[in-house]
Amino acid sequence: PHGSCPAPQRPLPPGQRLSPGSRPRAGQEPQAGSPHAAPWPPFPNASLPAGLLAAGPARPWGQPAPLGTQLLGRNCHQPAGPRSSPEPRSGGLPEGVEYIPTRKAKNPMKPVGVAWYSLYSRTRLGYLFYQWQVKKARERYPQGHSVPQPCRFPGVKILPIPVLSNNYSYLVIDTGSSRAAVVDPSDPLAVQAAIEEEGVMLEAIFCTHKHWDHSGGNASLRQRHGSCKVYGSSLDAIPELTNPLADREKVSVGCLTFEALTTPGHTVGHMAYVLDGGPFGGPPCLFSGDLLFLAGCGELFEGSPETMLASLDVAVGLGEDTLLWPGHEYALECLTFASLLELDNPALEQKLQWAAQQRQEKRSTCPSTLGEEQTYNPFLRTHRPELQAALGLQRGGGEHPDAFRARVLKEVRRRKDLYKAT
Repeated sequence: PHGSCPAPQRPLPPGQRLSPGSRPRAGQEPQAGSPHAAPWPPFPNASLPAGLLAAGPARPWGQPAPLGTQLLGRNCHQPAGPRSSPEPRSGGLPEGVEYIPTRKAKNPMKPVGVAWYSLYSRTRLGYLFYQWQVKKARERYPQGHSVPQPCRFPGVKILPIPVLSNNYSYLVIDTGSSRAAVVDPSDPLAVQAAIEEEGVMLEAIFCTHKHWDHSGGNASLRQRHGSCKVYGSSLDAIPELTNPLADREKVSVGCLTFEALTTPGHTVGHMAYVLDGGPFGGPPCLFSGDLLFLAGCGELFEGSPETMLASLDVAVGLGEDTLLWPGHEYALECLTFASLLELDNPALEQKLQWAAQQRQEKRSTCPSTLGEEQTYNPFLRTHRPELQAALGLQRGGGEHPDAFRARVLKEVRRRKDLYKAT
């Protein structure tokens, strides 16, 4: 019947949470040469080389997509190639999290480093800077910085919303009930336009972390949608937070089920969200915020390499088929950097060629899959001998494997920070 949830999941009242719990996790890395069975029908364009997505026709933002438009490209489910706030009290942090109030490295918000990050994340100056970013982006990209491509499964629609100069918000819709959630509403006007165009009721905001480019639209949207709840971590000063979440806690929005994952490193309270696609015949969908990008990961503003490594391992444990929906359009920059580390990686070369073509046409590069990411994302390849050799690092005698991997991650992050600064 219309509006009912697909079996076997039973519908829950709007906004009701399920008790915390963990799902079975897949292995942490794909096995070379293993078959890659998918529980949903294969996508078209199977003749494309693995690792490439077939782009649909360009569509200006605000115009409806043709009926039946889907995410194209068989690779989306197949790895390419072979295998502002007070400082949190330490007693309230998850085990293993190290809070770092200042950083010596440069940060993406240019150019004054430590002082600017503190001002941006903890004072009204950061909010004013965010408002300036929104204003400039609306002038420069009146239709958004990229042409998005909706992804559909029976009963679910995921709509990327390009905002600011390179951010993504995501409108996730239960098409049976027209109830929806939004992830990281950076620009409330862009998000509201999508809500109105889709004709849906906004019930939830899932905020990955406190930074204004991910949370700046919370207040405006809550004012317009009075019953909308804001979910996130209490360890981050998320604007308008109404429902703090614990690790592995689940939230229902219509027939959709989201699971919160504690993934500190970028900020102390960073969370990622996983949409369970199983009841709809689709894969899990990871909305990663600034934890993980296509071929990249977030900067370590408030966490150690060990903390970030553990968070990335949590993401990888979701399984190869999981679709990755990142918080930024950083693919071309991250892939170019990765190609400087691994000079002989066919999967990386192929993905870089595809991303260059996509970005030349201003097309979005998301999503990818976690299986695919493990073939070229250096932040997920800290265990690979070829990357370790490229960095000139060797495991010390008696050094724990994870301690060595954290050291590899630290070096990759250091080089990426320097690359971005140039």
